[in-house]
Amino acid sequence: MDTGSRPIAAFDGGLDLQTTLESGQSYLWRREDGRMYDDAPAEGAWYYTVLPATATETNEPEVLRVRSVGDRLEWAASTPNAYERLEALLRLDDDLDAIFEATPDDPLVTSAYDAHRGLRLVCDPPFGTLISFICSAQMRVSRIHDMQAALADAYGETVVFDGTEYTAFPTPSALAAASEDALRDLSLGYRAPYVQRTAEMVANGDAHPTDAVGLAYEAARESLTRFVGVGEKVADCVLLFSLGYLEAVPLDTWIRTAIEDHYPDCARGNYADTSRAIRRQFGNEYAGYTQTYVFHHLRTGD
Repeated sequence: MDTGSRPIAAFDGGLDLQTTLESGQSYLWRREDGRMYDDAPAEGAWYYTVLPATATETNEPEVLRVRSVGDRLEWAASTPNAYERLEALLRLDDDLDAIFEATPDDPLVTSAYDAHRGLRLVCDPPFGTLISFICSAQMRVSRIHDMQAALADAYGETVVFDGTEYTAFPTPSALAAASEDALRDLSLGYRAPYVQRTAEMVANGDAHPTDAVGLAYEAARESLTRFVGVGEKVADCVLLFSLGYLEAVPLDTWIRTAIEDHYPDCARGNYADTSRAIRRQFGNEYAGYTQTYVFHHLRTGD
């Protein structure tokens, strides 16, 4: 077991663990008390994720648990180098103060940043992120999370850590082998064939979300739309929350509302042009950070 702790003040700009993991950007973490996305206070509550075998040194799924207690971040993991993995998954080395300083002065953005200091972008595993956001259309964040948990419980590998059983997110092969009817039974509805066929593409080696890495931003977004059920908005979510494209701004309902109410000049009649305009409004380089703060701020009404 790899355990440790670190003062939250050690992270430039701080860390709000609950807001980071329950802000609608990640559906691959779960709370051990079962209260994910129900706005329950999370002081001392353990969050966990199961890293896919492809991302571990042992070639087996590994459990990573984390919680905030007072002014410290604590972790316990079955994986070696747990802190380094947390640093990558929660972007703990991002300098939030510098990111805030680089953001254009704007009343809505300032309110969002002031209200949710310590929210960090995540960097979740690519395949699980791709499937999560394929399932996200017309769904509340809690329902999206429940779908991913159901997929893990039905098709994921079981891992025992410290006497407790955890389930990993399913492999591409496991989801490719699932029937559409079985996936519909997990409340995926019309998304079931999208999930099954996209998993099949990855399992067969026809495409992988990481194929986008290294491409210029808009080319990377276009690369991801090869997957069944993936349009530009879902592609932007994968780029931002998994592949490190911090300029990506998914044009979801909340951001379109922000454009309508606060930035009407950014509405250009199509996704690509509106995306370019709102990225400039939000500061280009870190526009995805601004998007995530504004999304969470508007969704929660805080």
